[in-house]
Amino acid sequence: MLRHHGDVEARPGMVDFAVNVQGIAPPAWLRERLAARLTDLGRYPSADDEHAARVAVAARHGRSPEEVLLLAGAAEGFAMLPRLASRLAAVIHPSFTEPELALREADVPVTRVILDRPYTLDPTLVPEEADLVVLGNPTNPTSILHPAASIQALRQPRRIVVVDEAFADAVVARSATPSAMSSTRSSVYAAGPADAPGGSSALRSRAQGGTSDGVAYGRLSIPSGADTGADGTAHGSDDRTGVGGRADGEPESLAGLSAPDVLVFRSLTKTWALAGLRCGYALGAPDVLARLTHGRPHWPLGTLQLEAIIATAQPSAVAESRRYADRIAADRIAMIERLTALGLDVHTPATGPFVLLRVPDGELVRKRLADRGIAVRRADTFPGLGPDHLRVAVRGAAEVDVLIDALNAALW
Repeated sequence: MLRHHGDVEARPGMVDFAVNVQGIAPPAWLRERLAARLTDLGRYPSADDEHAARVAVAARHGRSPEEVLLLAGAAEGFAMLPRLASRLAAVIHPSFTEPELALREADVPVTRVILDRPYTLDPTLVPEEADLVVLGNPTNPTSILHPAASIQALRQPRRIVVVDEAFADAVVARSATPSAMSSTRSSVYAAGPADAPGGSSALRSRAQGGTSDGVAYGRLSIPSGADTGADGTAHGSDDRTGVGGRADGEPESLAGLSAPDVLVFRSLTKTWALAGLRCGYALGAPDVLARLTHGRPHWPLGTLQLEAIIATAQPSAVAESRRYADRIAADRIAMIERLTALGLDVHTPATGPFVLLRVPDGELVRKRLADRGIAVRRADTFPGLGPDHLRVAVRGAAEVDVLIDALNAALW
């Protein structure tokens, strides 16, 4: 079950709450930029493009280009983890299952650290002998955002900490108030479906298928923690700045931390609706990245993948992603209110573009929703969760109307 993912839940024509991708296509400006490179597909991807992509990502996170590894999606990075030759890997659950699957298939010993609700990260639960620790932030499927300080506490000599930040660009900072997010949502929606992932009010019907202790602890400061607003949104301990003091609006992210023992994976899939192109990157120490790429084929990323990475790392694109994050947060608040009004158990605080539900007879509810053309993600495939848990992607009001009507019919 570790290989089960939400895309198999959403058949063509269904209203899709199973997949966390925002929108059905990249924004128009990004499509145009990719289309402009189609005439270059007769040539091999150039070293200049590869270097330009690493430079762009490095500038976006305040790192050096040597600390950037370009990936064919963050999933490729997880598949590389066995090359770190861990003697014992600890995977913190509930969380995305691909890292554990990759490690187990390579016969790396794995121990599960399962967090009970409210899924608070407790570094003392990780075995001392674990030399590799993997976790998500924010975590899929719980939508929990762990304080950066708690993740820092996992660090110790001869251990590498891997943080899956696939959804970090969808997290709002503390200064994004509900009223501000509502205003942003309106402006993003006004751009239309081509220019705003998830911005259309029409139902999304996807055609799926198609060194005191011997460790140098980095040069950047770490926020002390996170606080939780009354609306159920977990806010970062900084304002519109990330862990390194950069104005990227990604609270609790370690992407800006240059350290020898922290490896961060990022994805372009979710915010930019690029699931079919497979784009992502890793941020870490050059020697660790070199271990990951040992034996990797030449030209691992194509021209369009490199162009997408360059484009979405530009300051204007980062600012656009922050507007999308504000819109997602506003939609999430409204969605949680409607789900809880039905008497459903919605886990809060929630910070990602999805929420975790617990419903009676979850398997039957999921089947009834599917019969009504609505796809939700079963969550019993995540270690630590059971058949009554469902994950639902954050969507706009029109889609949520359909979901609420269907839940009313399925539950009562």
